[in-house]
Order: sequence, then C-alpha cells, then structure tokens
Amino acid sequence: MTGINFFAGEVLAKRLELLRELVPKAVRVAVFVNPANPARAETQVNELQTAARAMGLQIQIFNTSSIREINEAFATLAQTRADALFVSADPFFTIRRVQLANLAARHAIPSSFSVRDNAQAGGLMSYGTNISDAFRQIGVYTGRVLKGAKPAELPVLQSTKFELVINAQTATMLGLTVPPQLLTAADEVIE
Repeated sequence: MTGINFFAGEVLAKRLELLRELVPKAVRVAVFVNPANPARAETQVNELQTAARAMGLQIQIFNTSSIREINEAFATLAQTRADALFVSADPFFTIRRVQLANLAARHAIPSSFSVRDNAQAGGLMSYGTNISDAFRQIGVYTGRVLKGAKPAELPVLQSTKFELVINAQTATMLGLTVPPQLLTAADEVIE
C-alpha cells in the first residue's frame, strides 16, 4: 500500500475528549456517520462507542448520507435534545459543512468536526489532520513517483500535524465559555 494516512479514525477519541472539555455538561452526544462509506462508518462507530463508554457518555448514531437525512436527523435532535453533535470524519460532511453549521446553530447544538473548514463555516470546533500539510506531503510523494521512485517501495506517509480550531463566535452564541487550556492549545480561535 502506498499513499498518505490522514488519521481520521485514529483521533476520534481525542476529538470526543476535546468536545467534552468544551461542553462539560454533555452526556448525550449525537453522532452523524455516512452509511454510504460503510467500512469507515463501522470503524468510527466502534471506536466512538468504546471512547464514549470510557467517558461516561451516551451516544446515538444517525446515518446521514443525504441532505434530507441530515435535516431529518436535526429534527430528531430537536425533539430528543442531544447535548452535543459529533460529526464523523467523512468528505460528505465537509461538503455539507454550511448546512451542518446552520442547523447546529438553529438548534443550539454544540458541534465537533474533523476538519477546520467546518469550524470556519460556523461549527463549534474541529480537531484533525492539518489538511494543507497533508496535501503538501501528497505533492512531495507524487514528485518522488514522477522522478522514478517505485510506488511499491515508498512507505505510507502519516500525518504529523494536527490542529484544533475553536469558533469563539459560535461558543458565545451557545453560551459556552471556552476553557483557558483549550484556548491555549488551539491552533486557531475564530473570533
């Protein structure tokens, strides 16, 4: 195997921990997964269930792979009053970032995402691989192949830069105080 490992699944427990630090009263956490990507969804659900049990959290899984399913999931969240929303790492959710941020704001649900684009769109926080750095690594890797390196002989590269982005505007709107240790640890705070 060749390529880049973005560590999307490997940081799920850390993301859940950071969400818990930011929303300490959270007990019931809704989790959106994309069933159109079943292997990724299953792996992430299993890891999240293990992490949630260790933290004393209850999670409710929502299969959301379309605009309609996202809208229906938020309608259910409005009735059941989840304490927070954890959106699994999947490109579909990055594409739907504005819809997710708007609905989370409308329903006043603190939300956690895997990439900064979602926090920039209005989500509460993101934690994951620094995508710009990962794309730079892909360019270097591709350059090596174009210069004659055999892909089968190249190692799988691993992301080494991770970033925590907190949207302070969203935190204020939700009535949350961002703990000083998270402000210090954040790579970016959106004011």
